[in-house]
Amino acid sequence: MAIIINIDVMLAKRKMSVTELSEKVGITMSNISILKNGKVKAIKLSTLDSICRVLECQPGDILEYKKDSNSDS
Repeated sequence: MAIIINIDVMLAKRKMSVTELSEKVGITMSNISILKNGKVKAIKLSTLDSICRVLECQPGDILEYKKDSNSDS
């Protein structure tokens, strides 16, 4: 996938644990883990909004686009 999720980077910058983020955002630890590992297929804007609010960051701090090396275009 060409979208990379950098939640672990922001958690380290904010010195926040996955557990603390989970509690403050109101989503399960397993969902945070799925996000961190890039296994997610979609994210609700309301969830992204909550994560950005809690981590005091912009969506671009969490989401990164990298051209897929397997892509023909």
